[in-house]
Amino acid sequence: MNENLRDCVIMLVEDNEAHAELTVNALEQAHNVNNIITMPNGSEALDYLKGRGKWANQPNRPMPTMILMDLKMPVMDGRQALAAIKGDDELKHIPVVMLTSSMLESDIKECYKKGANSYIVKPVSFGKFVEIVKSIPLYWMLVNKLPGGY
Repeated sequence: MNENLRDCVIMLVEDNEAHAELTVNALEQAHNVNNIITMPNGSEALDYLKGRGKWANQPNRPMPTMILMDLKMPVMDGRQALAAIKGDDELKHIPVVMLTSSMLESDIKECYKKGANSYIVKPVSFGKFVEIVKSIPLYWMLVNKLPGGY
């Protein structure tokens, strides 16, 4: 295991509690990733990232190394949150991986146009889903290098 994975902070933005729990368990089992922040929608994720709302008085909250985001969520969906993150100079360096069940070409194209770093379709099979989720942090830590110490 890459030692840097222990320092990786992953924000999971997922409205389905069962999917969120499955994803967190897969990440923890595969890479001993201890720092996982879960948010139920894009609005709460942005509040956390920008230190607003209930996060306003928590200046020492850990910032994510990567964001895994579902596409279809209530309040603020993944497209809107992605556009807000990638349109913000303080946040745009954070890799955003869309992790969704949508295979629609229009969704894929729209997410990449808005700045998604990757688009992964959740497989139907439980085993395949866990396998894919387990590989995401290692892939980003080993392959993608961000400038300026991010």
